[in-house]
Amino acid sequence: MWRVLGSSPSADKTWKVFWCRGRGQNISRVMPREMGPDGAPGQVVPWRKVLWEHQPFPDNYVDRRFLEELRRNEGIRQYRYWAVVKEAGFVGQQLSSVAIFITLWLYMEQGLLSPERLLLTCLLSTLLGYGLHQTLTPLTKSGCELRTRLADLQSATIFLSFTFGFSPVLKTLTESVSTDTVYAMSAVMLLAHLVSFPYAHPSPPGSLSLNAALFASVCLASRLPGALHTFAMLSCALLVFALWPCLLQRLREYAPNQFTGLCVAVCVGGVVGLASQSPGGAVLLALALGTVTLFCPLLLVRLQRHKDNIHGPWDEAEIHEELGHILHS
Repeated sequence: MWRVLGSSPSADKTWKVFWCRGRGQNISRVMPREMGPDGAPGQVVPWRKVLWEHQPFPDNYVDRRFLEELRRNEGIRQYRYWAVVKEAGFVGQQLSSVAIFITLWLYMEQGLLSPERLLLTCLLSTLLGYGLHQTLTPLTKSGCELRTRLADLQSATIFLSFTFGFSPVLKTLTESVSTDTVYAMSAVMLLAHLVSFPYAHPSPPGSLSLNAALFASVCLASRLPGALHTFAMLSCALLVFALWPCLLQRLREYAPNQFTGLCVAVCVGGVVGLASQSPGGAVLLALALGTVTLFCPLLLVRLQRHKDNIHGPWDEAEIHEELGHILHS
């Protein structure tokens, strides 16, 4: 049905409105028509989606082709449950690694673990892990292999020498600070380590995550009986928070099946080790691991079906041309 909105004999164009019913809703469109010399309706003026040309349409006018360019969920990645669980295993094992570190500290504080035995265990674990890391390194990435091994040996020697020399200083570093404050700072720093850890690319670990973990290690090591205990605890912290993530990343890239099994073993070891000192803490750790590695992936997969991203002509324009080409042209 056509209805004249407003026209006069002197006007050369008039606005016509037609109503169409679609899916229970009234949709109105404004269509200008050119007027002939005798006042008869002329040809319909076509609408063009351009800004540089003056057109007899309102600024917010769109034609029926507007929604034809609608695109839904473009480029959405579909997740599978067990694949997400496998990726979440890195988060669970990192949480368990922190629990293992705290368990070792509790054993040393109570005198159940000697620093000599911990140092020997760390040394053997480091040599075994370094050999496995070098075995998994592709030949294309192992150029100048001799120089790299010498550089690694030099870095390890410097770190161990300075840590051993400053162990008496680190032992008395927090003597003027109350024990409750030291424990609170350690808990906050370990939490910051877990939050800021680069789980997608953990090799090498992020500077913020590694520094937070080492700060917590220094605080906890300063409450141990002797300087040798402090040195052993800091060496263990370097192994757990700096070297272990690099080996896991290499396993995730080149041995995914072994990576999954190792993550499960670390999670089980963390729960069992913490249960020997705090059964309540072990229960909380098990609940946290179940939530992170099983429930959260299930929630992600279930919510994925409700994802609805729309794209269309209303999106902002994206310039894909390199800026360097424009600047030098």
